[in-house]
Parts: sequence; structure tokens; C-alpha cells
Amino acid sequence: MTERILVVDDDPDILQFVRMNLELDGFEVELAGGGREALEKVGASAPDLMLLDVMMPEIDGLTVLRRMRSDPSTANIPVIVVTARSLAEDRVKGLDLGADDYITKPFDLEELLARIRTILRRSQQMRDLSPLTGLPGNFQIAGELERRVGGSNHFAVVHADLDDFKAYNDHYGFMRGDLVIKFTAKVLTDAAGKVGDDATFVGHVGGDDFVAIVANDNIEQFCDEVVFQFDDGILDFYDTADALQGYIEVTDRRGERHAFPVCSLSMGVASTARKALASKWEASAVASEMKEVAKRVSGTNYQIDRRT
Repeated sequence: MTERILVVDDDPDILQFVRMNLELDGFEVELAGGGREALEKVGASAPDLMLLDVMMPEIDGLTVLRRMRSDPSTANIPVIVVTARSLAEDRVKGLDLGADDYITKPFDLEELLARIRTILRRSQQMRDLSPLTGLPGNFQIAGELERRVGGSNHFAVVHADLDDFKAYNDHYGFMRGDLVIKFTAKVLTDAAGKVGDDATFVGHVGGDDFVAIVANDNIEQFCDEVVFQFDDGILDFYDTADALQGYIEVTDRRGERHAFPVCSLSMGVASTARKALASKWEASAVASEMKEVAKRVSGTNYQIDRRT
């Protein structure tokens, strides 16, 4: 998908120069000759990035930026502020108001393009991070799987899923449920650190589902560490009486009470140790299949696909 950039400047020559070069670099470009027009265009259709000149008549760039950041519909649009070289105060004000970067006039075209690409890449990564755990989401998980499948090194994919988490949420409320999700994320990232392999990747699919990608040689060490850390800490999220009895009681819609055990973590592992994984889809499918096998075993555990 072509990324769209809104260029805002009251100098028509600069607008056309920037437009021509951005389009040559593969971007879709829209122009605004002043602050009022910029606000109208950004309100009608949010661009992927705005290149915003500070010195403009009627409504200056800093006012445009202030209004954008105060409006939830435009608050997260990446903005690069363009300032005159001598006006350091404008750069400081722009960054204080929430500009993502700045560039000074006269600017070097290659530097401008590099800054635009960097901001767009960072923006995509931030959009894909889980707001709850801060871990990479589906977009980065898919990209990482694709990279590993296309590489030459052996790897294993872990699909981790909490057991009896809905009952926990219903009993204690979603705020405490969020704490369990964060705890699970920390267990997985801490286990990745214990493995000591910088190539280990941990992502948050969403809800109570996580994915880890680990070197084949380290997969059992990683999973054993997850089992130990999870079981060692999960009871801290239960009331003392519930922790002592080892279960919680939840009333269903018909008024019937059911007992649910303490949350556990089931992990399914797809590995290239015995057979190749031809695509990210196959890697995901096999890991999910093994996760269902793990769920048939009580307590926190992992099951590795050892088929040839």
C-alpha cells in the first residue's frame, strides 16, 4: 500500500519541488498551501505523515500541530516540522507540542527522505505494538515468521495460551485480568532472556494468546523456564482463600456455580528439527494444533511436534 504524505507550505515552489521528489520515491503526495487548508485536509482524510512548515501566514505550523494533537482523530498522525535554520525556538516548541521530528531549511533532499522513511517505519511499529503488553503484534509476528521460514537457521514456534482465563476475568474483573496478561508477557520475555539468544522473538497475538520464536537448540530450555516462572508466580494474582483451595467459583447465567482451577499456560511448539515448515501459515497452524494437544494435559505444560 502506497503511503500518503501531506506537505504543508505557503511557498508553491517548495510544494512542487517536494511533491515531485516524494512521488519519484514512491509516495502519494497531497499539498496544502496554508494552515487552514492543512487542517481541513487532515480532518477529511488522515495522511500517513505530515510535512509541516512552521512559518505560514494566518495559521502557523505550530498552531496546526497544537490543534492536531488536541483532536483524538488526528492526534497520532506523524508530523515532521520544517523550520528556518536560525529559529531553534520553533524546533523546541514543535517537539514540545508533539512533533515526531524536525528538519531545517534549506534541507538536503536525501536527509528529508531518510527522516520520512524512519518516522513511517517507527509509526508502523508503534501501531502494531500491543498497548497492554508493549509486545509486537500480528503484523510484526507475521513478518518475523516469514523471515525465519525464508532463512537457513532451524527454529521453533511457540503458541502459548492461558487456560481458564475467562473464568478468572469473570470472577476478579478485567483490571486484574489485565495484570495476568502482563504477567504472562513478562514470563515469556524473561524466559527469552534466560535462554540468552538475542534472536528469540516474543509477540502478543491478542487477548491471552502469545507467540515466541526460538532457536531449535534452545526450545526446551525456553519452555521449561516458562513453566517454572508461570507456576511460581500465578498464585500471587489470586485472593489468599482462593489460592489456598486451588480454585475459584464462578456463577453462570443460570445461577449455577462452577469450580475452575488456577490459570495455567498451554504451549504448542512447531519445530523445524525433524521437518521443514514451508510457510508462516504452516508454522502457525502446527503450533496451534500442538497447543490444543497441550490443553488436554492439566497444568502448565508444552507439547512439541516431533512428527517427521
